[in-house]
Amino acid sequence: MMNQSAQEPLIAELKFLADLSAPLVYVPSKGGGDRTEHLGNYRTHSVEIHDARTRLSMTDLDLEGFMLVPHNSAVSDFYDDVALRSAYHAELIDLLKRVTGAQRVEVFDDTRRSSSAAKQREYGARDPASIVHNDYTHASGHRRLADFFSDSPEALRQLEQRRFAIINAWRPIGDPVLDHPLVLCDARTVRDGDLVPVERRGEDRTGELQVALHDPGQRWYYYPRMDRNEVLLFKTYDSALDGRTRFTPHSSCKDPHAPPDAAPRESLETRCLVFF
Repeated sequence: MMNQSAQEPLIAELKFLADLSAPLVYVPSKGGGDRTEHLGNYRTHSVEIHDARTRLSMTDLDLEGFMLVPHNSAVSDFYDDVALRSAYHAELIDLLKRVTGAQRVEVFDDTRRSSSAAKQREYGARDPASIVHNDYTHASGHRRLADFFSDSPEALRQLEQRRFAIINAWRPIGDPVLDHPLVLCDARTVRDGDLVPVERRGEDRTGELQVALHDPGQRWYYYPRMDRNEVLLFKTYDSALDGRTRFTPHSSCKDPHAPPDAAPRESLETRCLVFF
């Protein structure tokens, strides 16, 4: 059994911020079987999620905010931290320079996720994101840059003068994804006010991200059956204020058409500072 026809959108439940009636705090999972906590008033909405493979022939990080790229990695085991540092990060740096025209790329985070509690416990993976959010705000994007270069103040001063972005590289690391896909909102359909800043209270740092209010005008996409030889790039921050896309709301969802014996979704997202 395969996902429904590409001619029909997937109808799935996404969790949005309902209103500002309660204090908002996002407490990310640490991995290994715990769950992310979302303090605030949230509400699920049934949303049409379109097949980007058939509906979007091309996308642009500065427009829709995301793009799918074929990518064959030399890494066979994406749970191997040494392999990520010794091979995969260099592959991504080359890929991002080629795709974006960036002059410099720095990898600063790898996060593995799984929809299987057993896989989470086995590998210390985190749970899939369950609310619509974007990883950074205007303030926390600059803070992430400063944190990364905290030991190199001169490099920081120079790089702060240039445009930079934070781009996530998301790829499956197990079987093809049949359930809990990554879903993304076309950033061109996000209105001013749809994204609300929220404190992100992590174990090692306190930051800020954005959660989303639902709006019927938002248009959502996913790439069915993504496999290990594909990378989905999406922009979570851009320092430019010239009208290009700066933030890309995203989440995961339960696919009601997934076969009951679908393999658990396993994925790796690698966050990168990209300098132009």
